[in-house]
Amino acid sequence: MSNICSLEEYLKLLRKHNLVLEYNIKGKQENCIEYVSCNSKDIKRNTLFICKGAHFREEFLKDAIIGGAVCYISENKYELGNDCSYIIVNDIRKAMAYISNHFYNKAWEKLNLVGITGTKGKSTTTYFIRYIFDEYLRSINEPMSGVISSIDTYDGIIDIESHITTPESIDLHKHFDNAVRSGMKYMEMEVSSQALKYNRVLGIEFNVGCFLNIGYDHVSDIEHKDFDDYFNSKLRIFEQSKISCINLNTEHLEEVLKASKKCSNVITFGLDKKEADVYGYDVRKKDNNILFRARTKRFNKEFQLTIPGLFNVENALAAIAICEALDIPEKYIYEGLKKAKVKGRMEVYNNEDNKVIAIVDYAHNKLSFERLFESVKAEYPERKIITVFGCPGKKAIDRRKDLGEISGKYSDTVIITEEDPGEESVVDICNEISTYIKAQGCNYSIVTDRGKAIEKAIMDVHEDSVILITGKGDETRQKRGLEYVDCPSDVDYTKEFLYKYDKIANDNQINVLEALKKKEQGQEINIEEFKDLLIIKMKR
Repeated sequence: MSNICSLEEYLKLLRKHNLVLEYNIKGKQENCIEYVSCNSKDIKRNTLFICKGAHFREEFLKDAIIGGAVCYISENKYELGNDCSYIIVNDIRKAMAYISNHFYNKAWEKLNLVGITGTKGKSTTTYFIRYIFDEYLRSINEPMSGVISSIDTYDGIIDIESHITTPESIDLHKHFDNAVRSGMKYMEMEVSSQALKYNRVLGIEFNVGCFLNIGYDHVSDIEHKDFDDYFNSKLRIFEQSKISCINLNTEHLEEVLKASKKCSNVITFGLDKKEADVYGYDVRKKDNNILFRARTKRFNKEFQLTIPGLFNVENALAAIAICEALDIPEKYIYEGLKKAKVKGRMEVYNNEDNKVIAIVDYAHNKLSFERLFESVKAEYPERKIITVFGCPGKKAIDRRKDLGEISGKYSDTVIITEEDPGEESVVDICNEISTYIKAQGCNYSIVTDRGKAIEKAIMDVHEDSVILITGKGDETRQKRGLEYVDCPSDVDYTKEFLYKYDKIANDNQINVLEALKKKEQGQEINIEEFKDLLIIKMKR
């Protein structure tokens, strides 16, 4: 429940953490703060308003004051008259984290809170945990677990599609509070490097913090200045976790293990790592399922995944390690992993005769691309590979080279398209990527409209192929300029064009049969049209 207290108390809180540079709350120090917000459109009576963000404008503050804000907190002072109270701080993100934690009365303490970080696999692992927890909670008649992920957010009250991996601290603590008020006892969440670096999770202690892996990513002028900054940001999760779970297959393992010593207990997991506390082995594919064995102190058992992708075994081992830390019974782990589905992650679709297999996946960095292609090559060795992807504007610039080279190396054809270009030109981004694909000797084309790119990939298939549609998953927005524009998801596009592919093929089949019947009956037919139909039929 929210903690209603005076403006003076918030001033004392910020002073305690050495954040205050200047203030003026004269005459308002006894005012009770009834709400905190950083959104000028979300203001209530007696709101403490936080000015943050690179694109913050003074007019947002004016709107907030009109709406009911009684004081603002900022790194900058605004000349709004003597009646406007303010507290100027040296770090607005730290201030926001401490204020949010205080206002929502440390709601996270009442939850079994799991935080998952890594370059690849956060969403899938989070969903594996979600399914396992919910199997367990259902058996003891407790509310389902809450989730905060890059796919969606559910806290018992709010249930929305997510557009950011880890929310700002105000939103995050609101979710914790909602979860507690809804009777939830468990919550799992993705923790991004940005959340750790920019103090979105400052002041929170995870019951379990899981480190999946580390690869080169998110290095740009607006993210991390270099790999060390990115890596060290990830390692901060150990500073605020009671128990840590660590993948022994990760790069830079020595540094990860050293950082984990801050935790009271460490549980390791790893594929083909006999020394791991959770040892995974005997991985194999059976029909459309993946089987593997896991050995822990409590059991040695075969598990089953119905989500494709051999690399997902590592994510499953992470989920098992987390469950070991929280003493979740083995039977619920088994059932949860067996039932787990993840929107936009390794979703497989096919046309009627299985000529076209389309895989929609969120893979968007070097590590995830490498593992995706390795898995696809192993699972579909005889098929052509067609890849559809793009790269975001002004972020993770190295992806253009990395993904271009990897896709060019493993694909038969690549179609480069839009993926959240933001303030950058889609054409410029695509052209830059194309230089690296071309260097691999791979065929490619540029289709800037994402829907048309997916349509081309599917409709041009003439032999058994697997189409990898990566980067956006089940997301329904594109960032163009400073705005997020609604659009169909890759899943929606894929279903639409597979249907179209089959309809055209079936219509052509009917036309061929009708032409043959006419010919048998001695009726005249259009020879050229007939030849075209036969060519299409032969290709498909």
